[in-house]
Amino acid sequence: MSQIAYFDLVSHWRLDAPVASVWRAITETEHWPRWWPGVVGVKKLRSGDGTGVGLLQEISFRTGLGYRLHLQLEVTEVLKEERLRARAAGTLAGEGIWLMQQALPALGGHTDVTFVWRVTLPPGILRWLAPLLGPVFRWNHKRVMRAGRIGLIQYLALMGD
Repeated sequence: MSQIAYFDLVSHWRLDAPVASVWRAITETEHWPRWWPGVVGVKKLRSGDGTGVGLLQEISFRTGLGYRLHLQLEVTEVLKEERLRARAAGTLAGEGIWLMQQALPALGGHTDVTFVWRVTLPPGILRWLAPLLGPVFRWNHKRVMRAGRIGLIQYLALMGD
């Protein structure tokens, strides 16, 4: 019987920028290599509809563990400036969802971003070792996401947002 290792990974970012600016930066994935240190390449494989649903891209990430992730991400749901959902295949398989919420101006006008990522490891040794390596995979995810948050803050500042 094959063992399936699911990882539920959640990241929260609070950004001092309007939700429209954050949304634009997150959805313009072709620019991720400019500000996200872990992203080494983005290649569009298929365009989506007018909202972005159906967009298929291959995104390559460099990890802190010395390996690269190659993911094909297909956008499956778009609720502008609130929710972006994508299905992943490749090195990891699963689903990711970006959730964004603009704070009230009285609370500073920041944008709260939550990224939820549920993935499985490919069949083989990594999946078999997942119970032991889980803490290392979680550490790696936090490291990649922390670098993304820092890069996005700098990018938004340069863009005047």
